[in-house]
Amino acid sequence: MSRRSKDNALNFLTYLSSIIGVLILGSIMVYLLFTGVTSINWHLLSSDYYAKTANAAVNADYVYIEPASYEGEGYYSKKWGIAFKDTLTAHKEEEIQVTYVDPNSPFAHMYSTVAGEDNAAVTIEVGSVMKNIYYEDVQGEVIYLSRGSMEDAKTLASILDDEATAIQSVNFQSLGGGIRGSIVATLYLILISLIISLPIGISAAIYLHEYAAKTKINALIRQGIDTLVGIPSIIYGLMGVTVLFPVTQLFGATSTSILLGGLTLAIILLPTIISSTEEALIVVPQSIRDGSLSLGATKSQTIFKVVLPCAINGILTGVLLGIGRVIGESAALVYTTSTVISDNPTLLTQGTSLSLMIWSIMSGEQPNYELASAISLIILIIVFAINGVVKLIGKRFARSFS
Repeated sequence: MSRRSKDNALNFLTYLSSIIGVLILGSIMVYLLFTGVTSINWHLLSSDYYAKTANAAVNADYVYIEPASYEGEGYYSKKWGIAFKDTLTAHKEEEIQVTYVDPNSPFAHMYSTVAGEDNAAVTIEVGSVMKNIYYEDVQGEVIYLSRGSMEDAKTLASILDDEATAIQSVNFQSLGGGIRGSIVATLYLILISLIISLPIGISAAIYLHEYAAKTKINALIRQGIDTLVGIPSIIYGLMGVTVLFPVTQLFGATSTSILLGGLTLAIILLPTIISSTEEALIVVPQSIRDGSLSLGATKSQTIFKVVLPCAINGILTGVLLGIGRVIGESAALVYTTSTVISDNPTLLTQGTSLSLMIWSIMSGEQPNYELASAISLIILIIVFAINGVVKLIGKRFARSFS
């Protein structure tokens, strides 16, 4: 085979590999967009995952005032001043959602009938979903209207207008299905892991490349760091539970927690940050160091005022890899932060990151592909946003050595 034929064959393999890679990645992106983009909304980002249920009754001393007219979204009950619409929850369940409650509506003047809540004032808020209603009909008989009997929003509004003469009690709940708690937990994990791993990792890389002598011991240390990069993260998770859990107990944690997960992720990130930082330092020409020293700068001044600014882009690349690892990590967090989705996570309590939430909702009997795809898109958006911020920081502080 001639040299030209070999070059053409190699070029063909290169182009073919590139096309296959683009097609695979493009197919994944297209699937995520078509499956999950319709599920992304403000409710998904800002609300709790678990629905909160309330039982309420109308205040006995409430004086009925005819509600005002309403021309907005949903089917409006003129008699009771409340509007409904049909909606789908994040779990693709059909529900009847409240879209409007008039200030004069009896539904805005209720009290809780749940034991222990001391008849606290309750208002059906916009966004709540109706579960059942007890009402009096024209014969004075109390009728139980279940969720199945309501059928849809239009039917419920018609029943209230045509049949109900008084509202006895209502059972309703929040829509649920939000990921606010997992977003907060993910941000906590990123913050904790980077605060710990960045200074330690960058300092270790500076020592290994700029100060440490080229001995066999240091060579073994570098080899060990490279080996740690490839260790499965689930092993780090086991290490976190057994070794780091007593550390988190000193801060008041009584079980697995976000703090424990953050400490474990910090250890996972250390080899990556050390390796990427050292590679960035290697790229900086030795002549720059020699020039700085020849002008009278000390070694520490040369490293921190000349070498590091020249290597900042490579260091930030390692930071990006670390952030991507934190956001996408799930195996280690199964043992350290738990798999139970929490709507109000704190550093010392359990919680799930966005990636672990995907695992949780896909591991049940009925996997929710739409919600999983929506969360995946949100993860990609977060990574792209952080990528842009890091690049701006790199442009601001980087120095050219060319």
